[in-house]
Amino acid sequence: MPYTEAYKEHIMYTFNGFCKTVIRFAAINAWRDRSRRRQKEISLEYLTEEKFYPFSTTDKYFLDPCKQYPVTICGQRVILTNGELAEALSSLPEKKREIIYLYFFGHYTQQEIGELYGRCRSTAWHHIHSALQMLHKEMEVLFREES
Repeated sequence: MPYTEAYKEHIMYTFNGFCKTVIRFAAINAWRDRSRRRQKEISLEYLTEEKFYPFSTTDKYFLDPCKQYPVTICGQRVILTNGELAEALSSLPEKKREIIYLYFFGHYTQQEIGELYGRCRSTAWHHIHSALQMLHKEMEVLFREES
């Protein structure tokens, strides 16, 4: 069904009117959002004039990042950054330290650790778990002594 030129022109004007209405209301919404945001914002100049607020901070753990605690396990020198952990590891029996080294620092699996000691995987897991429990107890003792 062919449309007449007058009908096509009517459709074009209607569409143009619709687009203008949508754009006008979008502008009104944007203006409202902007004014709401302005009411909630505080000027940075106001903050610096009222009180001195530093623009940056320095965390305490970044002040001395070079503090290192070397621990020798399995003939390997491991450098830790936590002194309490290094002291607790040093107080563990040699076999427990060795198991922790192999699992956490050597990235051995439980199966591989079991094969090294001639045991099965579940026994290796039990040894790892008991070593971690001993390490946890040692660290608790160290924290109690500090407090």
